[in-house]
Amino acid sequence: MKRDVAIVSWASFETPSEPARNEVELLLPVIQEALGNVALTQQDIGFTVSGSSDYLQGFPFAFVGALDAVGAWPPIRESHVEMDGAFALYEAVEVLQHGHIDTALVYAFARPSRGELDRTLAIQLDPYVVAPLWPDARGLAGLQAQAMRDSGRFADIPDVPATTVADGAVAVVLAVGDRARALTNTPVWIRGIDHRIEPPALGVRDLTSSPSTVAAAKGAGVGEVDAAWLHTPYPHQALVLREALGLAHQPVDAKAGPMMVGGLERLAAAAAGVAGGRARRAVAHATSGACLQQNLVALLEGEAA
Repeated sequence: MKRDVAIVSWASFETPSEPARNEVELLLPVIQEALGNVALTQQDIGFTVSGSSDYLQGFPFAFVGALDAVGAWPPIRESHVEMDGAFALYEAVEVLQHGHIDTALVYAFARPSRGELDRTLAIQLDPYVVAPLWPDARGLAGLQAQAMRDSGRFADIPDVPATTVADGAVAVVLAVGDRARALTNTPVWIRGIDHRIEPPALGVRDLTSSPSTVAAAKGAGVGEVDAAWLHTPYPHQALVLREALGLAHQPVDAKAGPMMVGGLERLAAAAAGVAGGRARRAVAHATSGACLQQNLVALLEGEAA
């Protein structure tokens, strides 16, 4: 990257179910906390980008209504990805490379408790062969876990729990170079970030490995790290990711988190770990799609690393 980008602030909220508040009411305190931590307002932000899924919200253009949580007037430069917020952060890092802005706000939100998450996730599968069968997400994860058992490469494969259903939101503030140092004494630098995708057809993939994670880690320049924060919708997937990232003895913090929010939360948690002194160099991971289909990897480093 031509310009050094750092995570300078973050905030998050998670609950099993949030029926009393809409998307704006869910997001507003989280965004205000993230901006307030570094004494910024929306007028100080050069680029705003969000990650969510209207399928999970249950109505079209939910992401447009959620903009009321940041304030879109006077007009702001804004974007949205129909993916986990971690992939929105990737876009923000790229936009900050353009040179004419020095701050960005990234946020993600979801309320999957409003519907049947296992069935909703089937919509993202191959539309010709797999999606018409409406397989539930936990069942597909079970196929992956069984393939791992059959491979003999893994000592102990945990049982596949129910799919995590949680509502939540997360916000992250990015800044470049000296602006980041002016905003916080502990900027967490994104030294590399990359994401890759594997075929949507499950039958042509080896579910016991994650070549997209390997490629993303290489693209991000991941080498020796002190710790890892992994996005694992199901516990057995941490074993696949450990192998792909070459994590032998490093401490690993693995978590599912709310759908569309969990990946960005992992980046925020890794930044908190680096800023708090738990690691000098850390790898953060986010995933999307069935059985680790899409993977993003970021290398984070503290100011003095």
